[in-house]
Amino acid sequence: MAHKISADICVACGSCQAECAQGAIKEGDVYSIDPAICIDCGACADACPMGAISAAE
Repeated sequence: MAHKISADICVACGSCQAECAQGAIKEGDVYSIDPAICIDCGACADACPMGAISAAE
């Protein structure tokens, strides 16, 4: 199951995107994770300074 980014917390700093080896994170006003590409490794969550990324339920 892919991770997800909380739009209420994300500040679009790009830290998560830089850590995603799969290219699953897309830029925008807030970032988003494409669940079709995400391999659920958690590198993005570890890199997020805001704690905006969590495992999807």
